[in-house]
Amino acid sequence: MRLDKWLWHARFFKSRTLAARYVEKSRCRIDGRVVAKPHATVLPGMVLTFALGPRVRVVRIVALGERRGPATEAQALYDEIDGAGFSSLARFVPAR
Repeated sequence: MRLDKWLWHARFFKSRTLAARYVEKSRCRIDGRVVAKPHATVLPGMVLTFALGPRVRVVRIVALGERRGPATEAQALYDEIDGAGFSSLARFVPAR
């Protein structure tokens, strides 16, 4: 399934066009590799990393989804990965 379509199915964006524009202009990563094309293929088990608002989202794709359904159905498409891995990076961020 296309990355932009999956992001829309998972309800991270209100339209598929917005999802496609985001992927083209932002640094979205699939399994650690930067992706700039909305047609990049995603499969269950892959890890997506992308900034959305003030947060960096790290999600593991669980399912692809048949349609853009209600929020409960969309949340079943992914598992949110905790920011536990980022705590080790905190020591490199300068104190304010």
